[in-house]
Amino acid sequence: MKLWIIGAYGIVSTTSMVGAKAIEKDLIEKLGLVSELPYFKKIQDYAPFKFEFDGHDIRPLTNAYEAAKEHWELNRHYDGAILENLRDELERIVAKKGTALNCGTGIKNIGRIETLEDEGLTLREIVDKIESDIKKFADDETVVINLASTEPLPRYNREYHDSVEGFERMIDEDKKDYASASMLYAYVALKNKIPYANFTPSVGSSLPALKKLALENGVPHAGNDGKTGETVIKTTLAPLFVYRNLQVVGWMSYNILGDYDGKVLSALDNKESKVLSKDRVLEKILGYNPYSITEIQYFPSLVDNKTAFDFIHFKGFLGKLMKFYFIWDAVDAIVAAPLVLDIARFLLFAKKKKMKGVIKELSFFFKSPMDCETINTHEQFEMLKRWFQLNA
Repeated sequence: MKLWIIGAYGIVSTTSMVGAKAIEKDLIEKLGLVSELPYFKKIQDYAPFKFEFDGHDIRPLTNAYEAAKEHWELNRHYDGAILENLRDELERIVAKKGTALNCGTGIKNIGRIETLEDEGLTLREIVDKIESDIKKFADDETVVINLASTEPLPRYNREYHDSVEGFERMIDEDKKDYASASMLYAYVALKNKIPYANFTPSVGSSLPALKKLALENGVPHAGNDGKTGETVIKTTLAPLFVYRNLQVVGWMSYNILGDYDGKVLSALDNKESKVLSKDRVLEKILGYNPYSITEIQYFPSLVDNKTAFDFIHFKGFLGKLMKFYFIWDAVDAIVAAPLVLDIARFLLFAKKKKMKGVIKELSFFFKSPMDCETINTHEQFEMLKRWFQLNA
C-alpha cells in the first residue's frame, strides 16, 4: 500500500518508514503492531505489510534518509545498522514542499522552513499544488496521514466550516484567516476519495464540512491525536477507579519532552489544543470532573524520550484519601510509529469494505476520537476487534 505523510521528515514519520522497511527485509520483529495481533490476521488479505512512502514537509531537507539520520543522531532510538541498511530506499523518498498556514508561533522554533504560502500563493493555489503532488503518487491503495506539528485551535466560522460549499468558497475567496494546514490537507485527501487519518490534535477532518465531504465521496477517515504514551496509561488505569467505585479527587499529569515536538509545544498557542486533548479523557471515563492539572513542558535534553509524572488522589471506603503514582518513560516515536502503520492498514481495509465517514471503531488509537464517547481503552479494543471480525 501507499502512505502519504504530512510532516514526512518528522521523527514519527521517519521511524514509521524505517520500521516498515526493516520489517519487509526481516530485519526486525513486528512488535508494537496492533494489526499483527491474531485477532486481525485477515488484514493481510486487504492491506499486506508492504509500504511505499511519500509526503509533504516544510523543512528543506534532501530526503527521508537525511531526516531519519538527523533524528537518529539525537536519539539513538534503534540500531544504527538498520538505518544504513535502508539508506537507498529512504534516499528515494523526497518530500514535497508543504504548507504551515496558521500553524502557530511554535513552528518558528524548529529552524529553517519553506512553505507554499511564502511563495505568495492563494488558498486555491496552495490546495491545487497539494492536490497535484498527492495525485502524482496516489492510487487505489493509498492513505493520507497527518503527522505534522500541533496547530493552535482554529478560528471557527460557520459560514466556511459547516458546509462543503462554504469550505470551498473560503478557498476561492482566499480567506486565509479561517484556514489551517491540517484542514487543507484533509480536504484534498477526502476530495480525491483517499482515506485520511489525523494523528495530531489539530482540526484535520473534524470540521462539519469535511465530515460531510467524506460521506458524500464515500471515504473513510479517523482521528484525532494518536494515543501513544501517558494518555494510554491514563485511559487504561482510570476505568479501574470506576470498576471499584473509588472516587478520583484529583489527577495531576506533568509531561516533559524535547525534540521538535517539544519546541513547537513550548509555544502557548500550539500547546493549548494538545492540553485539551489530553485533559478531556478523565471526564468521559469517570463521568465527572475531578480537580486536574495537565502540563506539558519543553525539556531539551530528553529529545524524544518523553517522560510523564502522574499523581492520583482518590477516596475509598470510610472516606479515606489514598494516592497512586506512576511514571511513563518512553521514546515517543517508537510507541507512535507502529500505530501509524496500523491505522493506515485499517483505513485501507475500511475503504475496501466500502465504509465511509468517521470510522469510530478506530477510537482505540486516538486521545480525542471523532464521533465516539468511548474513551476506556479496554472497551475501545473490544470495539476494534468486533468491528474487524464482523467485516473481515
